[in-house]
Amino acid sequence: MRCPWCLVDDDRVVDSRLAEDGAAIRRRRECVACGHRFTTFERPEEVPLLVTKRSGVREPFDRAKVIQGLRAATKNRPVDDGALDRLAREVEDLVRDAAPTATTQLIGVAVLERLRAVDDVSYLRFASVYKGFADADDFQREVGLLTKETAPKRPAP
Repeated sequence: MRCPWCLVDDDRVVDSRLAEDGAAIRRRRECVACGHRFTTFERPEEVPLLVTKRSGVREPFDRAKVIQGLRAATKNRPVDDGALDRLAREVEDLVRDAAPTATTQLIGVAVLERLRAVDDVSYLRFASVYKGFADADDFQREVGLLTKETAPKRPAP
């Protein structure tokens, strides 16, 4: 590591500690040449996560885009930002575990599955855009599926 003051690359580690809840190592270093101390952080290099769009174009995964879509779907609904952040993080983790390259379809389905548990109206809003609803019949069909899966089953008489 090069000293930020004298630019000599000879130093010694004075102290090492876990940082960022164990996601990094913080090291205090002392330059052998000038005696100044400085801090460095070591983090694992993350593999870039790519998304393949319907057109075939690949681009880096952007959690902010997922949150933006969720905010549009939950506008004026009783859903807090913390829930949206958790949902987006869950989707990103799922996509990272699936493969180094994910499809927009995988991401959309993952968002829909998780949004269904958060708010029904927000789910319908997101589904209408994601699935490309053309008319009211599409909404009725989706509401039917939503209530069919979420309504409690009644015992037979």
